[in-house]
Amino acid sequence: MSSIAIYSAKGGVGKTTLSVNLAWAAATRSNRRTLLWDLDAQAAATFILGAGRPKASAREVIERSLDPGDAIVATAIPGLDLLGADASIRGLDVLFAQLDKKKRLRRLMDDLAKRYDRILLDCPPGLGDTGDQVIRAADLIVMPVIPSTLSRRTYAEVRDHLGRQHKGATPILPVFSMADRRRTAHCAATAAEPDWPVIPMASAAEEMADRHAAIGDYAPRSPVTAAVTQLWTMIERRLAGDKA
Repeated sequence: MSSIAIYSAKGGVGKTTLSVNLAWAAATRSNRRTLLWDLDAQAAATFILGAGRPKASAREVIERSLDPGDAIVATAIPGLDLLGADASIRGLDVLFAQLDKKKRLRRLMDDLAKRYDRILLDCPPGLGDTGDQVIRAADLIVMPVIPSTLSRRTYAEVRDHLGRQHKGATPILPVFSMADRRRTAHCAATAAEPDWPVIPMASAAEEMADRHAAIGDYAPRSPVTAAVTQLWTMIERRLAGDKA
């Protein structure tokens, strides 16, 4: 099992959109037994995948008063399951601090390792205790970055934080998200980082919540679908290299 965290210290960067579509790619393009774990109390990924209310409180899973397997639900995407979020994890940073278990998230994922090939984490924004849990738990951090000065600054801050607090920690793969080629600033930002993958802005992404589906399910020829598939191929290669 390999784990991929879709994480950013900044909100509004397309994190959940990327999480759902990468999970779709893992299950459909790579035929991996995939779990998407929604750790964001806004529960957007849970809503998009049409799971409704979780079978059990998301907080109970973190506290280990409930087996994670008892809270997992199947989605309409073959091979993709969901461990949903709800308002009970609104104070997730506080909960992790109270538990005082620095590798709680890693331990929980280890419990699921026999059931899944890939676990993707849709993480809440921030650099608190939840971020530290994610850094310790994931094999790779995929960080969506809007092609703007502030978003790139946030990426640099997280990278520096890892260097100071978690030496030799999980590698980060920055990804330009919501890139609009019509904007001069976006073009300049992507040109400055030619090695970063780019997920374009597309109207198809706005339909995910209404359709309760990944973009690849209803817009297979969308530029976003092509970009996500290419990004997932890159992630698989990175994971294979890390495991070698």
